[in-house]
Amino acid sequence: MKALLLKNYMHLEYTDVPDPVPADNEVLIEVKAAGICGSDVHGMDGSTGRRIPPVIMGHEAAGIIISTGNAVTEWKPGDRVTFDSTIYRLDDWYTEKEMYNLSDNRMVLGVSTPEYKRDGAFAQYITVAQHILHRIPGNLSFVQAAMTEPAAVALHAVNLTATEVNDTAVVFGAGMIGLFLIQLLKLAGCSQVVAVDIENDKLKLADISGATATLNSLTCDVVTEIQKITDGRGADVAVEAVGISQTIETGIHSLRKGGTLTLVGNTSPSVEIPLQSIVTRQIRLQGSCAINGEYPAVLDLLLTEKLKTGHILSAVAPLSEGATWFNRLYNKEKGLIKVVLIP
Repeated sequence: MKALLLKNYMHLEYTDVPDPVPADNEVLIEVKAAGICGSDVHGMDGSTGRRIPPVIMGHEAAGIIISTGNAVTEWKPGDRVTFDSTIYRLDDWYTEKEMYNLSDNRMVLGVSTPEYKRDGAFAQYITVAQHILHRIPGNLSFVQAAMTEPAAVALHAVNLTATEVNDTAVVFGAGMIGLFLIQLLKLAGCSQVVAVDIENDKLKLADISGATATLNSLTCDVVTEIQKITDGRGADVAVEAVGISQTIETGIHSLRKGGTLTLVGNTSPSVEIPLQSIVTRQIRLQGSCAINGEYPAVLDLLLTEKLKTGHILSAVAPLSEGATWFNRLYNKEKGLIKVVLIP
């Protein structure tokens, strides 16, 4: 089969690789659409340590089942499916406590580390464990279904963030996850959702996503502006989708006393935090890891168009052109948010 192979760091090659063979509990899927995630782009240069070459990246995808393993009973060839990015054991202690995203020895599709390697979806075919599959409902397209994974990451963060009707929320980072966060926080009942970024093009998309205010942190004092918006109290909740010290610190200072900051971005392995401000104002900091059962809700929101993707999708291109699109994203070309590749 053809695949987009990360042969060496910063070198992607569209080439022939062996066809994958499903294990007893797996299905073989013909990939119809696969989205490029920011973690793939960052992983391409080796900076994350989670895309060790050679590896086929890609974990946001959808397709059609071609064949099934001997132990698969609930799925059949022809089924239209998408799938979680996390492969987890069903007998794990965390899985049994309904926290499969934290399960021990879990693997992520399209990721290669010193501990494991699992080829992903930038290929004609992929094998996927049956228990992470989800049926694509109605006439939802493969391209839309391939955007379920990042939307589910955003919904998991929103579900962890204890919001109340009429709350004010702030989203730091108006990339794809941030744009989904804005929509989902509005659906959760937040009356005001403020988007913060350093790029005006992204802030325009945040406005389309339903942000009630947009702030460019390069041209304004974000904390002061949020104080004005909230009558001097501060935001009730904030979600950080960047993963650097500066935005995390700004997020903390943007909150009211007793507010909550949920951390989704993890660009930096470590950050500095204003400890005394957190303690004396009783700020809650929490991480949000991947997805934990949000796929069905997201698929329904996409099908009913309560969650919109049209303004987020930048391009749909052949997998054979994948290396070019990776480079354009890596070089932070203006106007590019989500690129979906078609094998």
